[in-house]
Amino acid sequence: MSQQGLFQTQTQKLAIGPQMQQSLQILQAPTLELRQIIQQEIEINPVLEVETPEVSLEDAVPDDPDDHDDIAELSQLDEEWRDYWAQSRANTASRTSDEQERRQFMMDSIVAPTTLQEHLVSQLRTADNVDAGLAANVELLIGSLDDSGFLSSSLEDICYQQAIPLDDLEAAKKLLQSFDPVGVGAENLRECLLIQMERLGKKQSLAYRLVEQYLDDLAHKRYPIVARRLGVPVEQVSRAADFIGTLDPRPAQRFAVSSNSYVTPDVVVEKQGGQWVPVMNQADLPQLRISNAYKDLLGQADSSGEVRNYIRDKIRGGKFLIRSIHQRQQTIHRIASEIIAHQQEFLDQGPSMLRPLNMATVAEAVGVHETTVSRAISGKFIATPHGVFELKFFFSHGIKTESGEDLSNNSVKNAIGELIKAEPKQKPLSDDKLTKLLDEQGIKVARRTVAKYREAMGILPSHLRKSYS
Repeated sequence: MSQQGLFQTQTQKLAIGPQMQQSLQILQAPTLELRQIIQQEIEINPVLEVETPEVSLEDAVPDDPDDHDDIAELSQLDEEWRDYWAQSRANTASRTSDEQERRQFMMDSIVAPTTLQEHLVSQLRTADNVDAGLAANVELLIGSLDDSGFLSSSLEDICYQQAIPLDDLEAAKKLLQSFDPVGVGAENLRECLLIQMERLGKKQSLAYRLVEQYLDDLAHKRYPIVARRLGVPVEQVSRAADFIGTLDPRPAQRFAVSSNSYVTPDVVVEKQGGQWVPVMNQADLPQLRISNAYKDLLGQADSSGEVRNYIRDKIRGGKFLIRSIHQRQQTIHRIASEIIAHQQEFLDQGPSMLRPLNMATVAEAVGVHETTVSRAISGKFIATPHGVFELKFFFSHGIKTESGEDLSNNSVKNAIGELIKAEPKQKPLSDDKLTKLLDEQGIKVARRTVAKYREAMGILPSHLRKSYS
């Protein structure tokens, strides 16, 4: 018979304190997110402030020995922080005033983009012969558009949900479809393309008939089948399909707001003395310090114990934040240095020379755990002579060529892309043929690997890349 009761057991559990959580958050945060974190900390911690040239730490004369230790540590921290910033900004100090003015002009010229809804409503306001009821129905349909410019619900559904006569919605839809961008207000891709061809005067064309009756066959490039059904040469179908390909399948795409529309590189690769070196981007990252006012208050003999304890607590939090930011920058800099040391050929010659690299190798060289490297590169970008890349772009597995060289997966993908770019359009390269051509270049990969890389690059199989014109 089992016994019931209270029992005491001992277990070991790893608990991450608030400061450690903050440190990990700072390490993992991209630059723009880090700026928000810093601003939030400034708002809740009164001893933190952004350093200005006239602020100094050297005037404190503490009376309490404990306070003396605190302020001495602050002074040392402040000097370390100053030295780090001076070093990181040395490479940007030579920028001319003209360059700074151009950058400021660019930033001041940035305006908020017009939304699709604003663009359409402005056209509705200037349209002729539009009564209040029609305008209200058009605005209702504008509010039902998705990011591509299509109606997210059918007119029948809107009619049922809003209790509006279907004829009134049809009239509103017709007016909406007369607006810019051409094709907006369609219920599906077929209708969107037909609207565009009607506006171009192509309603009697072969292309219009293809979209109206054979859109699925076109998507799968079944041109010979369509040509036989219509009794026309396959070349005509191919040319009509090429024209259809010039139409816009997402008319409202230019109004879509991208979450990645602006990227701030954390590191910039520059050539100094013939060597590639990483330079941390500090332009938008404020330099924090502990406020002189609170440092002086801590040094006053008449300050109460409660006040001193409060200030000490806030100072400890501020010091930890400053150290965490400093450590984040140093860690990213050291990781970037290892990446640069490993990818010299990439920097000199381009993406085709990217070498395989894993996080364990970098972690060992930097002297941190592999998970630290993973957190440090998360969402971070590096500006190179060949474009801006995520730091994780440089970490990939690879293969060995016949010559014994290591080649990264990205380099293999680049080689596949170059072969497909140069292939004859009437006879595109199959995956088997791509595998053989790579083998001739000394790159030995399986056909299924080629297919996997091709699909990852968003490239269609050979039968869908074939051109009949």
